[in-house]
Amino acid sequence: MDATLELALDLLRRPSITPEDAGCQEVMIIRLAALGFRIERMRFGEVDNFWARYGDSGPLFAFAGHTDVVPPGPLEQWLSPPFAPEIREGYLYGRGAADMKGSLAAMITACERFLAACPQPQGSMSFLITSDEEGIAVNGTIKVIEALQARGEKITWCLVGEPSSAHQLGDTLKNGRRGSLNGRLLLRGIQGHVAYPHLARNPIHAAGSLVSALADEIWDQGHAFFPPTSFQISNLHSGTGTVNVIPGDLEMLFNFRFSPTLTIEQLKERTRLIIETGLLNEEVKTGQVFQYDLEWSLSGMPFFTPPGDLVTAAMAAIRAETGLAAELSTSGGTSDGRFIAPTGAQVIELGPLNSTIHKVNERVAIADLEQLSRIYESVLIRLLG
Repeated sequence: MDATLELALDLLRRPSITPEDAGCQEVMIIRLAALGFRIERMRFGEVDNFWARYGDSGPLFAFAGHTDVVPPGPLEQWLSPPFAPEIREGYLYGRGAADMKGSLAAMITACERFLAACPQPQGSMSFLITSDEEGIAVNGTIKVIEALQARGEKITWCLVGEPSSAHQLGDTLKNGRRGSLNGRLLLRGIQGHVAYPHLARNPIHAAGSLVSALADEIWDQGHAFFPPTSFQISNLHSGTGTVNVIPGDLEMLFNFRFSPTLTIEQLKERTRLIIETGLLNEEVKTGQVFQYDLEWSLSGMPFFTPPGDLVTAAMAAIRAETGLAAELSTSGGTSDGRFIAPTGAQVIELGPLNSTIHKVNERVAIADLEQLSRIYESVLIRLLG
């Protein structure tokens, strides 16, 4: 059995639902310690992390990733148990196969081959691994980065193993991500009986025009390297559960994935103006006045790595191993790269196909696992060989 596939199977058998690690990191630590990496286990709260480094000189190349996975969903819909990985028709099935235990296995075997051929690289290598990427991400990568910064340890290049490929392994290279801004709107009306609407104020009716205005708004046209800012409502909740009661409150959760074209302050102000204009129009039309509260939380700022040493090395490695000219992209969600890029590090994301991530019957092509390992090895050779 191929070494990368064997290691991936070992990791996939461990039910590491966020923030649990379930022993995955110890498997990686044993392999890295055998290569001569210095290991630092960093536990913050209930989250396991580790930092491993080989060498003391700069520049410093880091592999970054996470051992935690999302819950498997309805077990009856899986063709095989999510944490009992199976190989079928050239694919490896299991929760985390693509996101991102396959990448972790490829990173390890790439380092093993690279150091066997080049035991004294022109710089240093490291691993930054967390079990808190799929969750709230407050005790994972961000805490490790804070610890590194406090002692002046700086990453030069960072490759995050997120599943970046769209149709073929290596067809897409992420060199940035949009920011993520979350909002919570609480719209206050007056509860009452449905037969006496003149004695109540229905926040659901008032929210209709607000939802349309926010959804129809064109926030920006994007950026040279970024798609336009998007707005999505993720949850809308109101009502008491009965058919004869007008609700008194409505809660709406929403998210912006924003490009560097807009600032957080601009997004907040434009949202506030849309809400207040909509409520003023409602007052003019119906005579009803609604109060509201608006709360915000920031999941991450946009980051971008322009073409340079890391991007060039990764694209050359992809072309050498697959023959593909990778497309640079900043689309998709966010990643832990948002915590690493602000330190000044060049950050990219390169991993397997993302078509089945977070889905039932998640899978990765077995052939892609070893090829990904070869790509990672080629990146190391080009930067540190």
